[in-house]
Amino acid sequence: MASAVSFGLYGHDKRAAQRKQQRTPERTLQLLAFAGGWPGALLGQALFRHKHRKAQFQWVFGLCVLANVATIAVMLREFSQ
Repeated sequence: MASAVSFGLYGHDKRAAQRKQQRTPERTLQLLAFAGGWPGALLGQALFRHKHRKAQFQWVFGLCVLANVATIAVMLREFSQ
C-alpha cells in the first residue's frame, strides 16, 4: 500500500513541479519510503525522472531502503529459527 502511494505521489509531485504548483514535501516522500514504500518510490523516480539527481535526497532515501532491507533480513532470520 505504501509503495503504491509513494509511486502516485512521485507522479503528482513531478506534475506540480512542472506546473509550479504546491509540492509534496521531501520529508513526506522519505517517510513513505521508510514505511516500506521504497519500491514504488524507486519506480516513480525512474519513470517520472523525479528526485533521482538530488544527492542529499538520495542519501536519505538510501538509508530508508537500507533500514527496510535490514529489518526484513532480521525478521526473516528470527522467524525462520
